[in-house]
Amino acid sequence: MSLLIVLAALSFLMLVAYRGYSVILFAPIAALGAVLLTDPSLVAPMFTGLFMDKMVGFLKLYFPVFVLGAVFGKLIEISGFSKAIVAAAIRVVGPQRAMLAIVLVCALLTYGGVSLFVVVFAVYPFGAELFRQGGIPKRLLPGTIALGAFTFTMDALPGTPQIQNIIPTAFFGTNGWAAPVLGTLGGVFILCVGLLYLNWRRRAAERAGEGYGDPESLRNEPAPFEGSRLAHPLVAVLPLLLVGVSNIAFTLMIPQFYGPTHSFVPSVVGDPAPVVQQVPQLTAIWAVQGALLVGILSVIAFAWKPVLASFAEGSRTAISGALLASMNTASEYGFGAVIAALPGFLVVANALGAIPDPLINEAITVTALAGITGSASGGMSIALGAMAETFIANAEAAGIPMEVLHRVASMASGGMDTLPHNGAVITLLAVTGLTHRQAYKDIFAITLIKTAAVFFIIGLFYATGLV
Repeated sequence: MSLLIVLAALSFLMLVAYRGYSVILFAPIAALGAVLLTDPSLVAPMFTGLFMDKMVGFLKLYFPVFVLGAVFGKLIEISGFSKAIVAAAIRVVGPQRAMLAIVLVCALLTYGGVSLFVVVFAVYPFGAELFRQGGIPKRLLPGTIALGAFTFTMDALPGTPQIQNIIPTAFFGTNGWAAPVLGTLGGVFILCVGLLYLNWRRRAAERAGEGYGDPESLRNEPAPFEGSRLAHPLVAVLPLLLVGVSNIAFTLMIPQFYGPTHSFVPSVVGDPAPVVQQVPQLTAIWAVQGALLVGILSVIAFAWKPVLASFAEGSRTAISGALLASMNTASEYGFGAVIAALPGFLVVANALGAIPDPLINEAITVTALAGITGSASGGMSIALGAMAETFIANAEAAGIPMEVLHRVASMASGGMDTLPHNGAVITLLAVTGLTHRQAYKDIFAITLIKTAAVFFIIGLFYATGLV
């Protein structure tokens, strides 16, 4: 019964998300409904002590990233840089390869360490313009961005600084470059199969005579650039590059500047306790915030006239979008925390542990828990926190290197995590102004492809022994 309650809560939330209802409203309803059916006395304590605690904790850490990312994306739009990048991309790759151009830009930013959420805000303005000029249906844009930002550069390619590649290092004693051959081949598999799928969908729409979409019905469309001349494409792309480079630089500099901890006294009146910050846990967030500020200032410096002319209205729109996106994702985070605390979730975890093959056991366990919680990092943290010792013991008995365990766990976390209730999916659809009904089908196809890639590298390892 406890298992059915968890599955019912998950199915309910996916259904309402798919039908376009607000996750901010229905995530707590789904979570607390599951608690009510499990133990009615825990509804109020779990709402305040777990759901709201996790939700507010997420906002505390990531809300500035959402705001700065949204403002940066809006400035890229109103400065005309997005149109300049589009014009250059069309000249280089042609309008029929718009999808490849977007995937490559997303991949570059993600592999440079830029947050997935920030990539969505930054890439959408020129992605929409590129699709409009190429006559590609806008409904295919979320799937294209998902392929570039949520897949191979998030967890497959060795060395990626994304958290999904960092979490396994603490459990397996590895580093971010674990299993470089398997990770690279898995990334190539996702990229090639994903592009084949998206281009098949584009050609089918072209044969049906479908264009970008009806301007009257489309929402959140980037504002047309009203300047007389476009910036040079190298100037236009420079802020995107600066964000990636600055992120890496700040990641290296912040721990050296602050040390492992940093404390300060918040007031000179009275005798307040010092505020202590654990720098290693905040370095990535501070680095992204600093990098986005560098990107924003660079756009203003290079295109101050069009930016200042539209900054007031543009920033209001950007911040409104950031509020919605961050609250959606934070509600999902709270939902996952509540579900993970219920007895039914333990039933799922224990049942998954009975799979005999070490790598398949790990892959299915991690991707299933990521799907249930709606979070790649959350599902993997829960799975490895509970079962890492079992995974290690089984792998050592079978002669499997820890590097392979790392890569399988990392890629599996980015498998079924992008179900309809996933926070990144909801943010992506909100930013692009599309609904689940319009665009989720292609995101789900990418989800299946990246899940298949995990089993592709497992089979490759067993067949060849490559690491």
